[in-house]
Amino acid sequence: VQLQACGGGLVQTGGSLRLSCATSGSSFSFNRMGWYRQAPGKQRELVAAFTSSGSTNYADSVKGRFTISRDNAKNTVYLQMNSLKPEDTALYYCFMEIPFKNYWGQGTQVTVSS
Repeated sequence: VQLQACGGGLVQTGGSLRLSCATSGSSFSFNRMGWYRQAPGKQRELVAAFTSSGSTNYADSVKGRFTISRDNAKNTVYLQMNSLKPEDTALYYCFMEIPFKNYWGQGTQVTVSS
């Protein structure tokens, strides 16, 4: 199973970015799938994720600004990030949890300038 993440970049405060995470090598079924992020000197934190039931979870810090979505035909999960803040600066990782195994993408850098 491979996860290919892309879409990061440099954006000014208030700007938007959309991250994509395309999966290959497995069916598009999972326990959870979404995004974590890790800023320098901080622990990795969950940003947003789909559960197997189709519900979504968001970190409190991104609620109302970020939206996770999926395209089953493309086996891809997206993270639309609006109203970006400097504190959103981090390396964003997509992940997929299946029974007894977790998979991670390579990480994509998001930098928000003030």
